[in-house]
Amino acid sequence: MKQDYIHRINHIQSASSHQRNLLIALFVTGGIMVAELIGGLLSNSLALLSDAGHMFMDVLALFLSFFALRFATRPATEKQTFGFYRLEILAALTNGTVLLALSLFIFYEAYQRFIEPQEIRGFIMLGIAAIGLGANLVSALVLRAGSHESLNVKGAFLHVIGDLLSSVGVILAGAIILITGWKRADSIISFVIGGIILIGAYKLVMESVHILLESTPKDVNLNEVIDGVKAIEGVRDLHHVHLWTITSGIYALSSHVLIEDQMTSRSSQIREDINRFLSDRFNIDHTTIQFECEACQTDFVCRLDTSGNVPESQEGK
Repeated sequence: MKQDYIHRINHIQSASSHQRNLLIALFVTGGIMVAELIGGLLSNSLALLSDAGHMFMDVLALFLSFFALRFATRPATEKQTFGFYRLEILAALTNGTVLLALSLFIFYEAYQRFIEPQEIRGFIMLGIAAIGLGANLVSALVLRAGSHESLNVKGAFLHVIGDLLSSVGVILAGAIILITGWKRADSIISFVIGGIILIGAYKLVMESVHILLESTPKDVNLNEVIDGVKAIEGVRDLHHVHLWTITSGIYALSSHVLIEDQMTSRSSQIREDINRFLSDRFNIDHTTIQFECEACQTDFVCRLDTSGNVPESQEGK
């Protein structure tokens, strides 16, 4: 209980910092969106107008990330006994899906521009894009640290990186158009930007789905967990092991532990040793351990080994 409390306090403190950074990125991105919209209309640049649309989607994504983080710090209830941590993962999944759709939209728009190039006022286009690049750099730096701690913030960070790449692309395209007059440069660079966004979005969606399916955390080896617990003094066997991620950085484990028939005080010491090992070695702080002094015989699920093989006594049933 003490570990859960400490972990919750640390999570709330991290969430508060992430909220502040997301709010900064939200205002910066919103300001650039307005600037690009006005600049796109003045310069007749489809690239800027498309990037303004891109920015609008990112403003919505950043707001969603901010809302999810703010709501996720609420305490658990009778109906939501784990609290609202998973809202961060749902927001990350939504952001990843939006990014996938956005990359496809960029591909479509790039193709249309490649087929029918349009006249562009390059100087206005370059000026607005340069301002956008500077602002996106600020947002990226603000969100960078949090992207390693929260999948939700990582989704927002990828949106900002997409904006930054778009600004770079617009600047390069504008420079090429001004120097050479070759308008299709905008389309080619847009295809590259769309591909980069697509790769990042795919990874984000897969990470979110991995957590929502309650899969084993990628940085934890289940066999090492089982072998380590079995090596603890007083533990005879470990089975019915479930290991999953509640939200970014918060791991949970439940299992049945076979021990000798002994005093309750001794079993409490074994539980403390197990929890200390799991916390120190694998950062697993939320555990549910059921002690048994006889091998499980009635629960079929308990008798499945870690490889998923069915015991001989159950074959053919």
